[in-house]
Amino acid sequence: KEVYLPGRRGSLQVEMLAAPRRYGMVSYQLAPRLEDLLREVAAGIPVIVLQDYGVWPFSIWHYAVVVGYDRSEGEVVLRSGEKQRLSMPLGVLEYTWKESGFWAMVTVPPDRIPATATESGYMPAILAMERAGNARAATTAYATFLQRWPDNLTASIGLANGHHALGQLKEAEAVLRKAAGRHPDSVVVLNNLAQTLSDQNRNDEALTVIERAAALGD
Repeated sequence: KEVYLPGRRGSLQVEMLAAPRRYGMVSYQLAPRLEDLLREVAAGIPVIVLQDYGVWPFSIWHYAVVVGYDRSEGEVVLRSGEKQRLSMPLGVLEYTWKESGFWAMVTVPPDRIPATATESGYMPAILAMERAGNARAATTAYATFLQRWPDNLTASIGLANGHHALGQLKEAEAVLRKAAGRHPDSVVVLNNLAQTLSDQNRNDEALTVIERAAALGD
């Protein structure tokens, strides 16, 4: 009921990606490669795939969850419909999967990053989850992201904003100071740092920081 659209008699990929975000989870669309799917499953992360069981020219779309595989046997294991365990040859999976453009997704808690995630690809996934309105989950996701990619400016700003929204001004200040050390020419970081200091009634310090930002903007 979370994703089913009666008019479509099914669920669109955008709904599949959006639904977990309402629960503070991060949805991530995988690259259209079998190897990426297998890497996620090997890391213990189930993968949702969109298959077509129809016969040309008719399509019968179906979502299934890949939960395991056996390379030596050339098989994958899926949760499919009401079947708790469906073994399928890898070749059959690829054949039924290809019409969707090899569409696949994973959903992870905010303190975990998918095995195949890239820096440029995973940031939009966190931003999309943040827009769903869960500041605490977004803060955790940004902190986790920075553990893997510590130089990412967008994540630093997002983490600081998350702390600020939660009233954690000291934590926001610490993140922004670290970001200012890594990105000394970032006017956004300095402006945010000045605001955070001002919110702690440290206006003299805030004025010094905002003067640095103004000088960079000239």
